[in-house]
Amino acid sequence: MIHTFDFTKLSVMESQGLLQSLVCPRPIAFASTVDALGNVNLSPFSFFNMFSTNPPIVVFSPSRRGRDATTKHTYENVLEVPEVVINIVNYAIVEQTSLASVEYEKGVNEFIKAGLTPVPSERVKPPRVAESPASLECRVNEIIPLGTGGGAGTLVVCEVLLVHVKEEVLDASGKRANPRALDLVARMGGDYYAHISSESLFIVPKPNQKKGIGVDQIPFRIRNSRILSGNNLGRLGNTEVMPDKDAVSAFANDPRIAEIFERFSHHTESLEDHLHQLAKELLEAGQVDNAWKTLLQLP
Repeated sequence: MIHTFDFTKLSVMESQGLLQSLVCPRPIAFASTVDALGNVNLSPFSFFNMFSTNPPIVVFSPSRRGRDATTKHTYENVLEVPEVVINIVNYAIVEQTSLASVEYEKGVNEFIKAGLTPVPSERVKPPRVAESPASLECRVNEIIPLGTGGGAGTLVVCEVLLVHVKEEVLDASGKRANPRALDLVARMGGDYYAHISSESLFIVPKPNQKKGIGVDQIPFRIRNSRILSGNNLGRLGNTEVMPDKDAVSAFANDPRIAEIFERFSHHTESLEDHLHQLAKELLEAGQVDNAWKTLLQLP
């Protein structure tokens, strides 16, 4: 059963709760700003992402408060001083990041409240968070209000001027972050967070320059398998060329293939299911070519 929600009939809080529970996980912009008098503010925002690399643009949104449509100190600060440091949040500082989201009175320094260390920036006035694995010094290019009611967002369009990255989170090239070392967190709905740990990471090969055959070109009896999942078919469809007949014939000598044929040669349905099960295991082990050669054992 599908439940359909009409946003014209939902309250602001209901709309926010539903969307935030669905559009996730969301990266966190831990934004440090200053007002015209130099007072520092530090606050996390999970309406955040990158939108361009040339120029390097990231955008975050300090929404108006749902209860009374008032604006947040971060928004007021970037109007006065159009600069921000976006600090990346990892698991080691997630509790302190959450604490900094408390709506303290204007002028209260969340660095102090959250027990975090400010470090002077090089190009902008707001300090960066020393404990963060990476910090983006940004100039605010544009501020775009999306509404005036409670829950309305404001897009703060930021151009990245400098990025500071701790050496221990860089990969072997020294030019990219290692996702396992970053140990990031992301926001889900309600009080839930996601921990991007080594155990939760997996690789899906991107097509990039190659052109996969597509699921529609997978032979019918494979495409309609009772065993293979949509993910399995997607991985098969990302193949540029299926193995040729000689390669398939040679793979018939694999002990696993030979055993399946020996056991189920008189029961076509079971034979097919067991070949598909083996192919599924091979796909999940990243052995796409062998999975194809397994699946193509039957005409």
